[in-house]
Amino acid sequence: MTLRQLFFNFLIALEPFLPSTRQNDTTAVMPLKPLVFEILLALFDEPRHGWSLVKEVEERLGEQLLPGNFYRMLRRMLADGLIEETDGGRRKESVADDRRRYFKLSEKGERVARAEARRLAAVVSDKRTRRLLERGV
Repeated sequence: MTLRQLFFNFLIALEPFLPSTRQNDTTAVMPLKPLVFEILLALFDEPRHGWSLVKEVEERLGEQLLPGNFYRMLRRMLADGLIEETDGGRRKESVADDRRRYFKLSEKGERVARAEARRLAAVVSDKRTRRLLERGV
């Protein structure tokens, strides 16, 4: 184990004791499934409606998603407190917008997304991972 990994693991172990963090509600859902992380990334900048999320995530992943599975995941993320339903982005002149459900990143969702990004960055920065990626070129 490298010194960097030891330090990263130390910081993770220390976080529950720091008053400014709320690690306890993030570790319960870690590590994230790739689809969950992609949804959180898509909601980072602005609230989006479900179909817009489907299209962006499909584009980022390069594969087609089954809408039923996707919306089931959104319901799970709502129940876990990672996202919230919002009125943001609705245009009242459009009848179709009345049926759309808009979602935004919750505070917990942002904390979880940042923790997952840090976790993934640590994995990618590992020497063995870099060597593995270099060999695949």
